[in-house]
Amino acid sequence: MTWLQVHLCPSVMSVTALLRCTTRSQRQQVMTFLVQQRALSAAEAVNALRPFYFAVHPDFFGQFPREREVNENSLKQLNGYMENLQKPGLKLVQPIKLTFYIRDTKESTEKQPDIVSSGFRSVSFILHTNDILSTVMNVLTSCSLPVEHMERHEKSFGTCKSGPDGGESFHRPIKWDKSYYIFTGFRDPEQELQQTKRMEPTLHGWLRNNEPEATKKHNASLPRREELSRLKKELCEKFLLADIKWQRSWGVAHKCSQLQSLTRLSHQNPEDLINLQGHTVVFADQSGMNASGDVMLGTMDVHHQWTKLFQQLPSYRSLQQQTDWLKERISCLLGGSQVIHLGPVQPIAEHYSTLNAFHKSLMSRRLHLHPRSLHGLTMVLDNDRSTPSLHETGHFIIPINCDPLKLQLFLQSHAPEARSRTLQRHQLQVEEEAVVQLCVQRLSLRGLSKEPSLSSSHMILCCRRFIEQHPPLLQGLHVCVSHFYSVMQDGDLCVPWDWKS
Repeated sequence: MTWLQVHLCPSVMSVTALLRCTTRSQRQQVMTFLVQQRALSAAEAVNALRPFYFAVHPDFFGQFPREREVNENSLKQLNGYMENLQKPGLKLVQPIKLTFYIRDTKESTEKQPDIVSSGFRSVSFILHTNDILSTVMNVLTSCSLPVEHMERHEKSFGTCKSGPDGGESFHRPIKWDKSYYIFTGFRDPEQELQQTKRMEPTLHGWLRNNEPEATKKHNASLPRREELSRLKKELCEKFLLADIKWQRSWGVAHKCSQLQSLTRLSHQNPEDLINLQGHTVVFADQSGMNASGDVMLGTMDVHHQWTKLFQQLPSYRSLQQQTDWLKERISCLLGGSQVIHLGPVQPIAEHYSTLNAFHKSLMSRRLHLHPRSLHGLTMVLDNDRSTPSLHETGHFIIPINCDPLKLQLFLQSHAPEARSRTLQRHQLQVEEEAVVQLCVQRLSLRGLSKEPSLSSSHMILCCRRFIEQHPPLLQGLHVCVSHFYSVMQDGDLCVPWDWKS
C-alpha cells in the first residue's frame, strides 16, 4: 500500500461511514413517518369515508345500471388499494385512476347546480398516496365532500409533521431531491405517478401478450357454453319461459350449475314450475319478483325456498297488476309520461310502495297538465333525491315527496330538452346496433357486448375504431367493451372503450 493510499484510506472510510449513517437516518425517518401515517386503522378509515360511501354506494343507484356499474368497479379497486396500504412492511402501491358518479344530496344540489341537468356528477381522480390518512383525504377532497371530521386524525399525526427540534409543524409532505432516490434506490412517487399517466398499454400490445391465454380459456369453455345453451333452451321450451337471465356477470360454469339445479327441481316436482309460464327467470342475489315482473331466484337459496316462491307467484301477479294500475293513474295525472324502472334490482313490493306514495302526493294537489303534453317521455322515481332533475338520456328523475306544483313547473320547462335527449338516445341505440353487427362481421367475432356502465356513444366510437384498424387477434373471441383490460375466466376479453392505438 502506498503512502497516498495509507493517508487517504481513513478519509474515504469516514466519508463512506457518514453517507451510510445519513442514509440510515433518512430511512428511519421515512419509515417512522410512514408507520405513523398508516396508524389510521381500517375501521377508522371506513368511518371517515362514510360521506363518500353514502354518495357513491351502488345500492343507491339501483335504478341507474350504468352509474351503478362504474361505482361498483371503482369501489373494488379502491378497496384493493386500501388493503395493500394496510399490509405490514414498507410497500409502495401502484397509482390507479378511479371514476365515480356522485349522487345528489340537498347539500350537493345547492353547491353543484349543474346536477339538476345531468342527474349525477362524474368525478375522476388518481390515487398515488402511500398511507391511509392521505388516501382518505384525497378521496374526500376529490369528490368535494366535507373533511371537517378528519381534523382529529390530522392533529394526532402532528408529531410526524414537526421538525427535529419539536418546533412548529409543517403541513406538506416531505419532498426529497432527485439525488436522494438515485443514491438510496428508493422509488420516486412523482415519477411513478407521471409514468402511470403516460404508460397505458396499446390495444395491439396488450392483445399480443394476452390473446394466447384468452384463446386457451375460450376453447376450454366451449363444452360448458354448449351445455349452458342446451339447458336454457330445454327449460324455456318445457315451461314456456319468456327468457332466462342473470343479474351478475357470473362465469359459464357458475351459470351451468344454476340451470342444472333448476333442472333437478323440475324433474323432482315439475308441478311446482307451472306458475313460471310466461315469466322471465333471473338468477339474482335474492328470491322474489322484481319491478319488471321477472321471477328472481336467489343463487344462495335452496330448492325449498324456490318452491315456496313459485307457490306465491299468483299473489305476486296480483301485486303486479295493482302496480300497473298505479302507473296508468300517474301517467294520466302527469300528461301521459310513463313511470319506468331501470335495472332488475328493485323488488315488486318496494316498487309498489314507491308508486303508491308518489300517487298520494300527486292527489294532494291537482295538477293542470294537458293529458298528452308529456306523451312519449319517461320518468324514474327516486327515494333518495331532494329535487327533480333531467338525466342525460332524457329520463326525468323525480323525488317521491316532490311538491306537485314545483314538479309541474319543472316538467313543463324541461319537456323540450327531455324530448331532444330521448330522440338522441333512440338514434344512438339504432346506430349502436348497426355498428355492433358490422363489427362482429368484419372482425369475425364470436360475440360483442358492453358493460351497462357504457353509453351508446362510447360503444359506437369503440366499434368504429375496431372496424378502421381491424385488430386481427380478436378473431373468434368474445369481446366485452369495458373500462379496463382483462381476460375473464371463460376467455372473454374485456377491452376499454377508449383503447389506445
